[in-house]
Amino acid sequence: MSSSNASPDGPEGAPEPRSTDDAILDAAAALIVHLGVRRTQLSEIARRAGVSRPTVYRRWPDVRAVIGALLTREIRATQDTVTLTGEDRAAFVEGVVEVAVRLRDHPVLGALLRSADSDTLFEYVVERLGASQRGLLEALRAGIEQGQAHGSIRAGEPVELAAMVLLIAQSTVQSHRMVAALLPEAAWRRELARALNGYLAP
Repeated sequence: MSSSNASPDGPEGAPEPRSTDDAILDAAAALIVHLGVRRTQLSEIARRAGVSRPTVYRRWPDVRAVIGALLTREIRATQDTVTLTGEDRAAFVEGVVEVAVRLRDHPVLGALLRSADSDTLFEYVVERLGASQRGLLEALRAGIEQGQAHGSIRAGEPVELAAMVLLIAQSTVQSHRMVAALLPEAAWRRELARALNGYLAP
């Protein structure tokens, strides 16, 4: 979630050229989506990005590290596409649900969730608190503090509330395919919002 819409365009309004890092991560994303995690090799990432293997190795030691950097970039970018419409609990919950929906439907994250190599996503999403999750936690903390100042979010340590909101939303995203037949889109959004509102209401 973001409160600004900074443009990546250069002074003439044209998009800035991709960095080498972005070219590598874009290549990894395309391969993960089309081939899957297990068939994504560092040599193929380099070939598709138009760089040498040593160029990739200087940045990341292996495919798992590339995927970790890719997840961080994509989650942050998705988070920045959603801007809160207000400072109350309703706006905060709406923003969290929207970010959750966009992450749920993200092609790279979806490919990782469907992958037979589930350990990769497990490591970066469940086992440790990565850079992308820390960014989400900071945005959640800020939104909760705004809601508390507004009086529509209950008292409590904002970081603790933010961590629980992250867990609720993250588990809902990770498990959505399992209950898709029971929770169609409108119900999925509604029930996630209800869970968050119930947890955060004064």
